[in-house]
Amino acid sequence: MTSEAGTLRRLAIPVFLPAAVFGVGQGAAVPVVALQARELGASAGGAGLIVALLGLGMVLGDLPAGRIVTRIGERAAVLLGSGVGAVGTALCLLSWTPVVLAIGVGMYGVATAVWALARQAYIIETVPVALRARALSAMAGLSRVGTLVGPFLGAGVVYLLGPRGGFLVELVAVIIAGALMAGMPAVESDRGGGRPAQSLLAVLVAHRRVLSTLGTSALVMGASRASRTAVLPLWADHIGLDATTTSLLFGVGAAVDVALSYPAGRWMDLRGRRPVAVGSLVTFAAAHVALPLTGSVVALGAVAVLMGVANGLSNGLIMTLGADSAPEEGRAEFLGAFRLCHDTGALAGPLVLAAVTAVATLGLGSIALGALAALGAGGMARWVPRRPRADSRRSPGNARDQPSEHSSGKRGG
Repeated sequence: MTSEAGTLRRLAIPVFLPAAVFGVGQGAAVPVVALQARELGASAGGAGLIVALLGLGMVLGDLPAGRIVTRIGERAAVLLGSGVGAVGTALCLLSWTPVVLAIGVGMYGVATAVWALARQAYIIETVPVALRARALSAMAGLSRVGTLVGPFLGAGVVYLLGPRGGFLVELVAVIIAGALMAGMPAVESDRGGGRPAQSLLAVLVAHRRVLSTLGTSALVMGASRASRTAVLPLWADHIGLDATTTSLLFGVGAAVDVALSYPAGRWMDLRGRRPVAVGSLVTFAAAHVALPLTGSVVALGAVAVLMGVANGLSNGLIMTLGADSAPEEGRAEFLGAFRLCHDTGALAGPLVLAAVTAVATLGLGSIALGALAALGAGGMARWVPRRPRADSRRSPGNARDQPSEHSSGKRGG
């Protein structure tokens, strides 16, 4: 326990605290993107498109992120991501047309992808396999805490400056996070420009079996996570709840989500990844199927808590599965491809909901997402090993790209 606490404590300033600060900035800015777009003259549809560019930027950022980390190292990559994020946020803050705002939002999304992958790779380098899930879940959980706190910290500045105030908070947060990470201790792989990088196509071909199996389950996880933020408020409006009540329900679910972050990581380290992965998607499936059956604030509150449990269990899960599966050679490029699977799902989830709702009903859209989550749970049960191999710290997934290592029951122990 002492060793565990000491290992995680060493990551507090260079990794965990910046994640929380970065989350504060994101939480302050995301709610005002649409408002700023409308103030600049964008239509409601145009404002929605600009909001979606954050997710699209993350997907596009996943493509080069692995190569960037390989080329310049983890520490330089997080600083590069902070720099790009600061420029993007400054464009949002100073935006004079919707196009400028859109460019800034997209840049911030790309920076977020690079930053996230570099932090993940750094933890893989510095944390033993036995503590990996705890470290990644703690980082994800603290980022969620920041995202929750951000709107409250930004509210006063937004009151004084309008929507631009949210971007001001975000800019300050990005600069502080970058300054904190500048003191990140070097690791063996921080050899800027010293390592050859693989192309995305080469990574996709070399690891096609893992990406088409476990990666597909990660895509479903991304869709389940993202769609909950759309389907819950839409159903609340459908049954006549006001915005204040809906926000409170979101807050309750988010509190459960954050509370489960570190316990979920501990469970993954002690009991294996598979029960947490399957349990998360089964809970997502149950929540989405139960949603159309709710007609009161109490019933919808129970579903919000269920979604919070599902999301809390999944905190750090995708990063952990990617780390377990990554080979020693081309690790960063593989992590970028694996994150691409998840982030593509996060971008597609709300679109699936919108498509089904457009041709049927919102309730059927939610049930369709529940069925998708159930299929994803089956995939996780089939392809996630019960426990990662006890590899060395710098070789957490040697030959993990072989499909048999992700098969159910044969190699799980």
